[in-house]
Amino acid sequence: MSTNSSATLMTQGSIWKKIIAFAIPLFLGNLFQQFYNTADSLIVGNFLGSSALAAVSSSGNLIFLMVGFFNGLAVGAGVVVARYFGAKKFDLVQRAIHTIITLGFFCGIALTFIGVVAAPQILVLMGTPADVLPNSVTYFRIYFCGSLAFVMYNFLVGILQAVGDSRHPLMYLIFSSITNIVLDLVLVAGFHFGVGAAALATVISQFLSALLCFLHLLKGPKEYRIYLSKLRIDTLMLKQIISNGLPAGLQNSIISLANVVVQSNINKFGQMAVAGCGSYSKIEGFAFLPITCFALALTTFISQNLGAKEYKRAKKGAVFGVVCSVVTAELVGVVIYTLAPCFISAFNSTPEVLSYGVAQARTASLFYFLLAFSHCMAGILRGAGKSTVPMFVMLVCWCIIRVTYITTAVHFIPDIRVIFWAYPLTWCLSSIVFLIYFLRSDWLHGLEKQGN
Repeated sequence: MSTNSSATLMTQGSIWKKIIAFAIPLFLGNLFQQFYNTADSLIVGNFLGSSALAAVSSSGNLIFLMVGFFNGLAVGAGVVVARYFGAKKFDLVQRAIHTIITLGFFCGIALTFIGVVAAPQILVLMGTPADVLPNSVTYFRIYFCGSLAFVMYNFLVGILQAVGDSRHPLMYLIFSSITNIVLDLVLVAGFHFGVGAAALATVISQFLSALLCFLHLLKGPKEYRIYLSKLRIDTLMLKQIISNGLPAGLQNSIISLANVVVQSNINKFGQMAVAGCGSYSKIEGFAFLPITCFALALTTFISQNLGAKEYKRAKKGAVFGVVCSVVTAELVGVVIYTLAPCFISAFNSTPEVLSYGVAQARTASLFYFLLAFSHCMAGILRGAGKSTVPMFVMLVCWCIIRVTYITTAVHFIPDIRVIFWAYPLTWCLSSIVFLIYFLRSDWLHGLEKQGN
């Protein structure tokens, strides 16, 4: 291992220290990313009004629908790299990372074309309010002109996280977050250029962070350094990446599709409901940070340790990560429940917007521990190469049951609070299924047996 490496082998040393040391920079990095995502809504809501805020908010679920599939592929790619890195098979690490980067480039180009062309049709199908639609289309199309940066950033960060380096992504996100906020203030607050300028600020910032990650890997330790001459698709590695990443990508897309249906039902309640629920979604994004960070840390920890055949260590790390994530998520939920009016009013103080946002926050926030448990279970299983299990669990609970519940319940009870309850109810169902699987499956028993 190169002496100047920022990578971390998670197969040795204190379990809790390794997981926490990896998760903290990951958390801070995602925190800054959430800051610059939220900056769009804060600045747009305060300087351009509730209609513009609704336009930005209505695009959120649709954006994740388009990007989520490729993010899932990046997670699967990271599992492949982490497994080989934990086993110290650095020749295979090299083959994997060059395949990942080449694949990411083509995925980014494809997503740009799909996003720009499909934007108006999908937003109309979602029932986006007519007075919001023009701004939504503008925001969406400009945002997806930066698809190559978004996809490449996720693939590059996936490589760094797979080798245990969460420090450099943090540094690059801090820089790009500051850039995004400055551009938002100048273009939107200063010159009042509209929602398109907010999307442009995000695109420029994302290109910067992707470029910094790429340059770092060009000069990084030889074990996972990028060599331009080696950029090509390796068929064996591509199969492994697809095998691990496709279920995660499909899971993201399916969940996002369900959320698009949820958003379509929210849209029926009008512009103020869209703005209020969009404001809450930004606050919820902060609550998800510790959840997603522990889930990603567990994926890397489990992958590396299974690659090194450290089975008992993998199981102990899984238990520790789940407990930390669940406790942290619930503490954050209590804070959001208590301070929801203050948080929502930061985006827009219109009484009706505030009412919708607070109602959703106080319906979901006390159930974040269920969301944390489900995500951690999914992260553990992905790290173990069993990514089809969380895909099917979340397909059934977070898509089929959620959509069926909303479609049926809203028909008989036309109250937006019925929609809000869809999330905690389906989080509860997925948590029960994961718990049963984790306690009874041969996979857990297999770890104990191999570790003896």
